[in-house]
Amino acid sequence: MINGYAIVGKIDEAKRLFDEMPERNLVSWNSMLAGFVKCGNVEDVFGLFSEMPCRDVVSWNSMLACYAQCGKPNEALALFDQMRAVGVKPTEPTVVSLLSACAHLGALDKGLHLHTYINDNRIEVNSIVGTALVDMYAKCGKISLATQVFNAMESKDVLAWNTIIAGMAIHGHLKEAQQLFKEMKEAGVEPNDVTFVAMLSACSHAGMVDEGQKLLDCMSSSYGIEPKVEHYGCVIDLLARAGLLEEAMELIGTMPMEPNPSALGALLGGCRIHGNYELGEMVGKRLINLQPCHSGRYILLSNIYAAAKKWDDARKVRNLMKVNGISKVPGVSVIELKGMVHRFVAGDWSHPESNKIYEKLNEIHTRLKSAIGYSADTANVLLDMEEEDKEHALAVHSEKLAIAYGLLHLDSKEAIRIVKNLRVCSDCHHVTKLISKVYGREIIVRDRNRFHHFEDGECSCLDFW
Repeated sequence: MINGYAIVGKIDEAKRLFDEMPERNLVSWNSMLAGFVKCGNVEDVFGLFSEMPCRDVVSWNSMLACYAQCGKPNEALALFDQMRAVGVKPTEPTVVSLLSACAHLGALDKGLHLHTYINDNRIEVNSIVGTALVDMYAKCGKISLATQVFNAMESKDVLAWNTIIAGMAIHGHLKEAQQLFKEMKEAGVEPNDVTFVAMLSACSHAGMVDEGQKLLDCMSSSYGIEPKVEHYGCVIDLLARAGLLEEAMELIGTMPMEPNPSALGALLGGCRIHGNYELGEMVGKRLINLQPCHSGRYILLSNIYAAAKKWDDARKVRNLMKVNGISKVPGVSVIELKGMVHRFVAGDWSHPESNKIYEKLNEIHTRLKSAIGYSADTANVLLDMEEEDKEHALAVHSEKLAIAYGLLHLDSKEAIRIVKNLRVCSDCHHVTKLISKVYGREIIVRDRNRFHHFEDGECSCLDFW
């Protein structure tokens, strides 16, 4: 009965029965644990997991799945080490949760070690494990390895195809995504609505407006799939990135449902990039009404005002954030080195090697100035401050700290791989291109939107992101 209540989400009833049991066996503990995992409360799951008098692999897998699903990849990887230390042998669900954690962090070294562990321990690479490997490699910046794993899979379901197509999309490889879409149909696998989200996303990252609009138009007529708000959102994003803001507004007005905040957020971002401040103000206010607790909406509207030199309006939006108790999400960049993940925020001095990192930053700045004549793009600092202060604010962005750390410690032949939680700003993007040229390094950055592969002064996004 505990399991039955847990399955249908009646966790209070399940917990009451569990507490009333005079004796609890491992099955009842695991059933209760699975119920808590379904509810997604990490504290409750960990509390129950800690109380268990004994645990089997099912118990450990439930805890790992909870960490992976709730965005706690570091905790998942640490728990895996504990699991092996007590002699519990991992199974398929174990490695799937861990691969998800590696994908979230962009922890390629850990992902590679896990792949080796899978092979050494003869864990079957079925469609589920194979798809998790494809996702991990794609999100860790190794799309070539993702492709190798995908091609080696004996059985490929629609989820596997969607995962590799989505991987191509975030790397900006539209042609490869289109070829996979063709092969998918030739293999007799019917595309679903998720497939089209991936394909439309690929069009958006490549800036291919006509292809994206044609794909949206043919979904219903050629595939019998009615476009959902996510599909319209992808095309709105595509149009907004391309500066076709009137066309994006027209699509919003004609789509058969209300646009979701994600689509409106894409339009707002387009207004910021292309300087349409009047439309940006209208969309920004609408978004704040829809999502009063979303810090990014306030920040973007404030930045739109600041870019138009409307400092009073910008301050009003920032003050509204404070009144509503909303905190800005800080930009965080992580870099993996020898299996350890290092985390940086803008202006961060918490790292034990901070002095060396900032010395390296100064060296980079001096070298770029002398070699190429670099000067900071202070238009990215949308605050009413002195120009010199703006330059300093840009110089200590989190991705620059992570790059400096990578230059300090990684061999010159190794790529510097960074994951950032926010969109990379244009100054950091420009600086990273210059560093790749002046220092002769390959730098791979995964930001909130896509992958950027920097090499010899160029970026794979072609400055369209």
